[in-house]
Amino acid sequence: MEHVTDDLIVETAGAVGRIRLNRPKAIHALNTAMCEGVLAALEEWRTDADVRVVTIDHAEGRGFCAGGDIRMLAESGAKDGIEARQFFFTEYRMNHRLFTYAKDVVAFMDGITMGGGVGISQPCRYRVATENTRLAMPETGIGLFPDVGGGWYLSRLPGRIGQYLALTGHRLDGAECRALGLATHYLPASALDEAKARISDGPQAVLDELATDAPEARILAQRDAIDRLFASDRLEEVFAALEADSSDFAQTTLATLRTKSPQTMKVSLKLLKDGAGMATFADEMRQEYAVGSRVVQRHDFLEGVRAVIVDKDNAPKWDPATPEGVSDHVIDQIFAPLPDAEAWTPHD
Repeated sequence: MEHVTDDLIVETAGAVGRIRLNRPKAIHALNTAMCEGVLAALEEWRTDADVRVVTIDHAEGRGFCAGGDIRMLAESGAKDGIEARQFFFTEYRMNHRLFTYAKDVVAFMDGITMGGGVGISQPCRYRVATENTRLAMPETGIGLFPDVGGGWYLSRLPGRIGQYLALTGHRLDGAECRALGLATHYLPASALDEAKARISDGPQAVLDELATDAPEARILAQRDAIDRLFASDRLEEVFAALEADSSDFAQTTLATLRTKSPQTMKVSLKLLKDGAGMATFADEMRQEYAVGSRVVQRHDFLEGVRAVIVDKDNAPKWDPATPEGVSDHVIDQIFAPLPDAEAWTPHD
């Protein structure tokens, strides 16, 4: 089997099914057709006894996957939102299919791994980080929230590190990913070709053999401060804790949060609080789809994309502009379940 589109390369090599993201000019950001292609490949290989392992990586160019097609989402959100909802619906089906896939799937997170890149790598049984890995969920900076399962993965990190990452969009390096369990293995980038060539021998054995000790995970030095400063699920209390702390870390973090959307920071905190108690990943996806369907049409997302991606003035005017201005009622509206006929459902 070999299937090549402009943006996705799908092929088999012996016992390995290979999915290669191929949008180098967009740092391999996902669009709806790419998600559909991944779903189709996983479905075909699900019953193919010759395919024992699936790998996901990127073709030419830097970065593994920079996220989703943000411009399309904003253009759709400014109109009727139909195309944006279709993307989320398909992407989340892909995320869920990877999460529940019976065969071993290996993601090679070599380079930028953000947003949708986190969503396509974290459900995989094996997640390989390198010295090039830069993993982040930076969505609050454009008035979005850490979706694609962010409420599930981030809420299961040690202490309050997930809340810190969700609100600040902080970038983790490969060593930090390994220490936090977001990566199962740390390999030098120079070993990836060998790993991919030998992966059909059994991912666990091959990756264990080629893995090296990761450098020190710098974020762990701030673990106590993060747990203390981000202890609350109320954004106002996080701000108050940061304002009361004169340390460089607290003040730098506070300055970062003041650039983010208060509305979607509150959405993110609730997402992680709810996500920690979700019974299944499908439940998580269903909630995130309802939230995403609404957030993508709200002011802060359209304004965030304008400021960061279109005009690049990096001066978004959030509305409301402060945490206090975002009412519980608004958050409840954003999180309300969709009617059954509109709700997200897993792939059959």
